[in-house]
Amino acid sequence: MSVSYQPVLWNRTKLIYDAVLIVAIVAYVLIFLKLGPMLSQAMAETNVPILRMRAFGSLALILLTVVLAIGPLARLDVRLMPLLYNRRHFGVMTAIVAATHAWYVLAWYFAFSPTPQLLALFTSNTSFGHVAGFPFELFGVLALTILAVLAATSHDFWLSFLSPPLWKAIHMSVYGAYAAVVLHVTLGALADGKNAALGVFLFISLGTLCALHLIAGRRERAADKAASAQDEKTHWIDIGDLTEIAENRAIIGAAPGGERIAVFRSKGKLSALSNLCSHQNGPVGEGKVVLGLVTCPWHGYQYRLEDGCSPPPFKERIRKYRVALSGTRVLVDPEPLPLGTRLEPLSIPEEQLAASAASSGG
Repeated sequence: MSVSYQPVLWNRTKLIYDAVLIVAIVAYVLIFLKLGPMLSQAMAETNVPILRMRAFGSLALILLTVVLAIGPLARLDVRLMPLLYNRRHFGVMTAIVAATHAWYVLAWYFAFSPTPQLLALFTSNTSFGHVAGFPFELFGVLALTILAVLAATSHDFWLSFLSPPLWKAIHMSVYGAYAAVVLHVTLGALADGKNAALGVFLFISLGTLCALHLIAGRRERAADKAASAQDEKTHWIDIGDLTEIAENRAIIGAAPGGERIAVFRSKGKLSALSNLCSHQNGPVGEGKVVLGLVTCPWHGYQYRLEDGCSPPPFKERIRKYRVALSGTRVLVDPEPLPLGTRLEPLSIPEEQLAASAASSGG
């Protein structure tokens, strides 16, 4: 993306991802509208326009819940990492579904309003002093506005234009959107007083999300606190044992300041790189070496082992670190080299290779 910007670089993975997502969305709406009235008397007594807006509204809540669950799930189980790869597509689709819900609401409740529909939306309910009658519509508008901004800035052009820290900060507002949706649904359910199933689902989804984030957060916090042991003389840090590094994979250690460093093993050599991908701070060390290039597991950004630079014509770079061996212990200088500095990977001596192979049963 540092070379040129295109709307979408389609590949087979993206096509399958989006196709499955679209099929699931269509299936949910059809099941809600066709099967729901057969299973629920309350739904059978609800007119079609309201059913339609509830179908898209509940779907938007489900999609947003899944979007927020993908991150911690991928941290807890790497097999779910493919869901993370195109999570932005998931987010854009969520914004479209939420907008569809809003359009149906305006078209039904405010279709014959003597005032403009949007103005009527903001002025028809002003019961700010009552919880049960509070204008929950405002929280829905807030959530939709946030989702629209995130969808509009989801492309990597905005990531580069705004800078990764600012872009990431903006996209963290998705949690604000979720909070607004929770309030929108909760207050709407209180006003309606008949939709107990929605309240139960909201409680379960909120509890599940909180639990997932707490579990993943505790794991990450433990990793941050577990700074690798530091040599008193050289101040280099002990990342781990050579036997712990699988071929074309890495082990990750933490410098005293919390900076994570990944040490890769490939073709009998060791290379130490920053664990933060320059794209979205993805965990480079959880990726692997593909065709001689370290490949981030989040979005496939690649870096050379010798200097941490992406291959031409790309321009992304991550920091490189000095690495050494003490027996089979892997040591890393916590001071990074200047970006782009070339340092050949460290060759593993024959005796350490033999000891490593024997210890790992190779």
